[in-house]
Order: sequence, then C-alpha cells, then structure tokens
Amino acid sequence: MRRNSGAAGAFLTLKPGREKSLKRRHPWVFAGAIARVEGNPASGDTVELRSSDGEFLAVAAFSPESQIRARVWDWKPRDIDAAFFGQRIAQAARARERLLCGNVTNSARLIHGESDGLPGVIADLFDDTVVVQLLAAGAERWRDAIADALGGLPAPFKVARVYERSDADVRALEGLPPKSGWLRGPPLTRPLIVREHGLQFKAEIESGHKTGYYLDQRDNHLFLKDISADKSVLDCFCYSGGFALHALAGGARSVTAIDSSGPALAAARANAELNNLPEYASKAEWIEADVFQQLRKFRDQARRFDIIVLDPPKLAPTAAHAEKAARAYKDANLLAFKLLNPGGVLMTYSCSGGVSPDLFQKIVAGAALDAGVSARIAAWQHAAADHPVALNFPEGEYLKGLVCHVAA
Repeated sequence: MRRNSGAAGAFLTLKPGREKSLKRRHPWVFAGAIARVEGNPASGDTVELRSSDGEFLAVAAFSPESQIRARVWDWKPRDIDAAFFGQRIAQAARARERLLCGNVTNSARLIHGESDGLPGVIADLFDDTVVVQLLAAGAERWRDAIADALGGLPAPFKVARVYERSDADVRALEGLPPKSGWLRGPPLTRPLIVREHGLQFKAEIESGHKTGYYLDQRDNHLFLKDISADKSVLDCFCYSGGFALHALAGGARSVTAIDSSGPALAAARANAELNNLPEYASKAEWIEADVFQQLRKFRDQARRFDIIVLDPPKLAPTAAHAEKAARAYKDANLLAFKLLNPGGVLMTYSCSGGVSPDLFQKIVAGAALDAGVSARIAAWQHAAADHPVALNFPEGEYLKGLVCHVAA
C-alpha cells in the first residue's frame, strides 16, 4: 500500500489480544501493546497497524516519543495525504455551519481532535481567524496540509488567516517543541472579537489560554444568564469574564469575580467595558486572589451568595493525577456549598480528563455532605455541541458540569 508520508512499508504489529480496543474503534495504541515495529518510521509518519496474526486494523500516525505510540487516521487502507486532510477538515467544518449561520455566535470549534477523526488537531474559528493547535506527532507532520485546508474553507467561514498556538505542555510528551505564529494570511491589525449571546469578548489568541477564548462553555454561559436576575453571583476562576458578564447581562444584583491572574482580570474588565453597559461597574467586583484562600476568607466573613460558579483550570490531565485533583475539587466545592444561601445554586465544573463523570459526582456529593447541606442535581452540563464526543472515544468528554440546587 502506497504512503505519501515518508513511511513506505512501515508496520506496527500488536501483541496477541491487544487489537481488541482497535476493533472497537478506539483510536489510540499504547507503547505496551506493540510487539514490534517494522520499517523505519519517523515521528509523525503513517504506519499500518496489524494484529499479531497479520490482520489489517488501521492506518495511524507514529509517535516514537509518546506512550500513545500511534493515533489512528482511518480504519481502512488508504493514502494519508493533503487530500485526506482537506476532506476531513471540510467535513468537520460543515457540521458547524448551522451554528455560525444563526445569531448565537460568530465563533466555533471547527476541529475537535479524535472526535472529528483528526487526532492531535484542535482548531477554533474566531470571526474570520482560525487558531489551530497541533498537539501530536502526526498533526505536526501534516502542518502545511492542515493550514492550507483551514485557510481554504468556503463561506460561511470567511477565513482570512490561520494562527498556530501549539504551545501546550502535551507536545513535550510527543518530543515536540512549542510553536506559535502566523501560518496563513495577513496578521491581525485589529482586536479579534467573539460574539456570544449578544455579548462581545476579545479573543487573546497570542497570549491567552489555549486558543485565546473558551468556546466550550457557551451553552453554560447562557444557562447562567437565564437564572441570574436579581441574584448575587460569585464567579470563581473567572478568567476573561465569560460567566461573570453573562450573569451581569442576565440582570444579576451583584457579581463577584475571582481569578489569581492579573492579566485575566484585566481582560475581564476590558470585556465588560467592550459591552458598553455602564451599570456593570457598580454591580461588579473583580478580585485578584488565590480562589481557595479567598473562599476561606468569605467563609470567615460570613459572606453569602445566591449562585456560585466553580470553573477551575485542568487539575488532573490524566487518571494518575486524579487523587490529588479530587482533594482540590472537594475543597473548592465544600467551601462553595458553605457560602450558598438556602435555595442557592452551585454550577461546578471539571475539565480534567483524568476525572470521570462518576468520580466528579462523588466528589461533589462528598463536599455537600461535609458542608452539612442537602443538595440535588438539577442538570448535568457538558461542552457545547461544536465539541462532539465520538462514541468510541469517551476521553473526548473532558468537560463535566453539575448544576446543584441547595435545599431552602
């Protein structure tokens, strides 16, 4: 089978019985599952995956430095070339057309890694600018083809430029250095504005977290907006103000927003000013502090809130970090339950892949028990629909949220 990736004749043969996950179409092959490597594939090259008895299983990207030694491109024999990426990216983009054609937003996640059949590739569209993260060896190998396909998307995407933010820590696990910079089109000469539910936010694509703005919480922002009228709201780990501004726009009586990052708080204040609603200034309190310490301070001051949002950064990137992360999640949720008024609402989230939905629910339940409150789950929340989860890849469901009502 011909390969257009510099890996002609390269095969990975699995140990007996280790083909089961691939036959269930899970797209990862770990180093411990591999019996031998045939040929001399380089990092990112395309290899054929075979069972111990020689049965073809998939074509995949090879990553000699990572514990995830291969990531599947396709389940049938085929060339992996620029045309492959053009087809996959166009297919993923078409699935987001409806979102962009409405009045909800001008921005969307165009590619969500394995769930769109493009492992290691994340791409977010902000207005007319795509920000791409190439996080695995195969994605790195096909950088130019991916950039060309993203830059060439037709209307309604209106892509004018492509910027790379491949500076996440996970690249080190692939033996890849961080990279960032303009890949296609002219650099921006104006602020890049994300519209969301009638509000505006500046995407800090060169200096902000991840790709510059969190699109995954879009639906959950709206949920908070809809329940905030005349409520006191505490937004913890507020970053650039997504939850805080939606609460203010929903008519909250007051909003207290906390983040340990001065630049994040500055961005949140700037976003408040961007929306040109002068009453925000009198209703909003922005606090630069360690969230855990500030929650304890509020507890000691007997401060109380009607709604509390907990949206911390990733605390457990893998299951190996889950135990330590669980303690931090429980601490934050315990303090939040103690700060809620009777009848209050806790919106609590985990974006840690190493913390399963079941474990997260147990953590929150334990926090409520220790806080001495009676609470019920009113809703499970997830990432917005442009962050799909493949049925064969549950790891793609990284964002988990619980809306908990405390008994009056």
